[in-house]
Amino acid sequence: MQLKVKRLEKSGVPPMPVAYQTEGSAGLDLAAAISEPLEINPGEVILIPTGIAVELPGPEFVGLVFARSGLSTREQLGLANGVGVIDSDYRGEIHAPLYNFGKQPRRIEPGQRVAQLVVMPICRVEVAYVTQLGESRRGEGGFGSTGRLIEPEGNVR
Repeated sequence: MQLKVKRLEKSGVPPMPVAYQTEGSAGLDLAAAISEPLEINPGEVILIPTGIAVELPGPEFVGLVFARSGLSTREQLGLANGVGVIDSDYRGEIHAPLYNFGKQPRRIEPGQRVAQLVVMPICRVEVAYVTQLGESRRGEGGFGSTGRLIEPEGNVR
């Protein structure tokens, strides 16, 4: 299976290679295609270009852009949108909207790895509007309800 990657040279900034860092890596690292360092202040979001566009193997695949765990834990920089979704028909540049959730300004260097791309299969479904849903043990229990006993009357213990 092949992921087609188009390198976008803008303002003379060549994009870094898209690569798995180890044999067991699930995600392809995406790097900042910037010509000079950027500072992200606390509470600020900056859209970081990666200098690439992709063509997924087909409509049965999705590209998911995740934060890099080291950048998040050490630098307090995460993705502002949680997880980015790249649809199979999108051909534009991939960006990483980095959010500084820390208390100090953080710096992004040219070529620094800022996110990771995971390509996964998806299942497209047919939507059916119904008036009733099937029963389940969990029922309507949400937010923190799993692992707790739900009595038949709906009371949680």
